[in-house]
Amino acid sequence: MRTRFVLIQTSHAGNVGGVARAMKVMGFDDLVLVQPRWANVLRREETIQRASGANDVLANARIVDTLDEALDGMSHLCATAMTPRDFGPPTRAPREHFDTLFGANEPPPTSVAFLFGSERFGMRNEDVYRCHVALSIPTAPSFGSLNLAAAVQLIAYEWRLALGGFEAAAAAVAERPRADAKALAGMLEHLERALVAVEFLDPQAPKKLMPRLNQLFNRAAPTEEEVHILRGVAKAMLETADRSKR
Repeated sequence: MRTRFVLIQTSHAGNVGGVARAMKVMGFDDLVLVQPRWANVLRREETIQRASGANDVLANARIVDTLDEALDGMSHLCATAMTPRDFGPPTRAPREHFDTLFGANEPPPTSVAFLFGSERFGMRNEDVYRCHVALSIPTAPSFGSLNLAAAVQLIAYEWRLALGGFEAAAAAVAERPRADAKALAGMLEHLERALVAVEFLDPQAPKKLMPRLNQLFNRAAPTEEEVHILRGVAKAMLETADRSKR
């Protein structure tokens, strides 16, 4: 779905770079700035540094004079406002609203724009009024102040989830061979001698300790490398016990 992020009268260049980065990590690249403080904000050093590799989003971004230009072609408008406005659109949490957009009652919009106001003043009432919803990010009641880039990151994340999301990257784990039954039995015999040496196991009254350890290691399915480590532990126990008896 066509998605646009609109920043209105942004005053800090670094925030523009931070927004570009927040958008890119969620797979969005349509950024429009309305009357930013700096005419060259997309090329300022602070902007580029904060973008941290999202230079393609900055290169694709546009600066316009009016909100009408920024919203051209957009069918569903979402303001971001912590405080509900009298006579304004309904205020909803992002996830709640996105669920309604993809409900069964009517088809979802063809395009969505997310509007963010100035860092100092937020969104003007007249800009909020023209939107279909005011998105309010749930925060601690005593402190709801969010940095602009952080707010964009949260909205972009929730919107990406609503669109289907990305699969979480799985850590690359090298496949290591499991220890075979013979190696496991040898390790248990080595460990048993060590437990006797440190007087943890009484060979005259062993009870069920070794069978239980056998079951434990069967469930754990240790690798060959892990068996070597455990045998190293058993060897150190035996050496320590031997030194203590001299």
